[in-house]
Amino acid sequence: MERKFDFQPKLISALKNYSKEKFMADLMAGIIVGIVALPLAIAFGIASGVSPEKGLITAIIGGFIVSFLGGSNVQIGGPTGAFIVIVYGIIQNFGIEGLAIATVIAGIILVIMGALKLGTVIKFIPYPIVVGFTSGIALTIFTTQMKDLFGLTMEKVPADFISKWIAYFEHFHTVNPWSFVIGIVSILIIAVSPRFSKKIPGSLIAIIVMTVIVYIMRNHLGIAGIETIGDRFTINASLPQPEAISFNMETINLLLPAAFTIAMLGAIESLLSATVADGVTGDKHNSNTELIAQGAANIIVPIFGGIPVTGAIARTMTNINNGGRTPVAGIIHAVVLMLILLFLGPLTKHIPMACLAGVLIIVSYNMSEWRTFRSLMKNPKSDVSVLLVTFFLTVIFDLTIAIEIGLLIAMFLFMKRVAETTHVSVSKDEIDLSDEGEIHHDEEVLTLPKGVEVYEIDGPFFFGIANKFDDVMKIIGDKPKVRIIRMRKVPFMDSTGLHNLESLFRLSKAENIHMILSGVNEDVRRVLTKSGFDKKIGPDNICSNINEAVRKAEEAVK
Repeated sequence: MERKFDFQPKLISALKNYSKEKFMADLMAGIIVGIVALPLAIAFGIASGVSPEKGLITAIIGGFIVSFLGGSNVQIGGPTGAFIVIVYGIIQNFGIEGLAIATVIAGIILVIMGALKLGTVIKFIPYPIVVGFTSGIALTIFTTQMKDLFGLTMEKVPADFISKWIAYFEHFHTVNPWSFVIGIVSILIIAVSPRFSKKIPGSLIAIIVMTVIVYIMRNHLGIAGIETIGDRFTINASLPQPEAISFNMETINLLLPAAFTIAMLGAIESLLSATVADGVTGDKHNSNTELIAQGAANIIVPIFGGIPVTGAIARTMTNINNGGRTPVAGIIHAVVLMLILLFLGPLTKHIPMACLAGVLIIVSYNMSEWRTFRSLMKNPKSDVSVLLVTFFLTVIFDLTIAIEIGLLIAMFLFMKRVAETTHVSVSKDEIDLSDEGEIHHDEEVLTLPKGVEVYEIDGPFFFGIANKFDDVMKIIGDKPKVRIIRMRKVPFMDSTGLHNLESLFRLSKAENIHMILSGVNEDVRRVLTKSGFDKKIGPDNICSNINEAVRKAEEAVK
């Protein structure tokens, strides 16, 4: 029997056969992932337009909920680079309160998607659209970091891509050479460190080294002008109190498009991360449970001032590579981050902004998937156009517009391809029975009586194919005495297909043409019965196979 509500957290099954060996593996993985997540959570928080501890709060609470309730054994949740653009835009337009409302609505959407078992549907979003999003977001993140990398003196950075670059060039004379050097050295440390240390992340090494150097430069060498986190933010190294979020229909209507973008982006990224993890571990995640967990995290985190949560591919892979195999590792990662916030939080104020810019530039490079982007450019024109449209919409306009139009394009492409697989053929004199699926036949050719035409639909009979059926009818032109609509290869029929069939029946009846259906399967017959069409055409005119339909047609033409 199929489950009505598909919610099965992996933590429950993981704890049934849990052992000390598994705990030690999870403990090591959780500690390492927590350390890896630290600089990223701070960087993503600041880049999104909130204070650094908000990024950490998101990783702590969101990471805990995703692991506690999630449908993947190894998924690590938290803030990610993909959300920087959309979060920054929402804060600019609607403030922190607007972001909280949008995130909660997004969480509700994700829970509903999981409850309606839409987890598997998300996986069918075309790959060029996903690459277009991520590459566009990567370029946008790279663009947002130019001010801090070069230490430019600017009161306000414009929101849109082109205006940003214009403003950068206008203020380029304010470059701080020290900031630029710190940013470049940070990038080099992150790029080179994997050759020397696989366990300790390059971003953490860069932050520690550059923070110490900048502290000495500022306090002992008298070098001023190098901006740090503490110059821009006041760090609150404590767990926040929950705050109520007020809703009204006006703000909901205003923020619904942004919330939908957060939900879709979160669903795509989380399930993509879980799928990649499955490929490495050989496990199988529950996509609907994962969506419900992501939704719950996004409903709760804003109450504590956090930003949107999703599955993070890089941190999830770090978890797997360091031995994490159950959700306990993700819970430990959240605990590690909480301890760092409480006991080492005040030290984060010394981190130079140029160093964080370097961290995010590496993140944007890794997100860019430029090799994949280049290889997709060799694909069919339809895929290339989808890739470029989503990429340029993401970069030049807005991620909300890009996701909405990208999904619209995906649906049109899907309908087009399904419609292309459905064919309508006409037989007037005889039917070849050598490849039949309805019933076994002794003869290989079935001769049709004069005045009988057989229209065979091969594929789904839905709104994308209804017009194709009409076109075939117009081409035939002449009027038979009997029309047999052969539906043995029709797996399903929607309301538009039914409407098309009813129109054909009315037209045939007006022209005194007898209509018979052949080879109708149970699903299609159920649609005909529910609509009452079976009574209109007459139950005797719905035949189980073509032989029966032709015998019925012979009686009608006599």
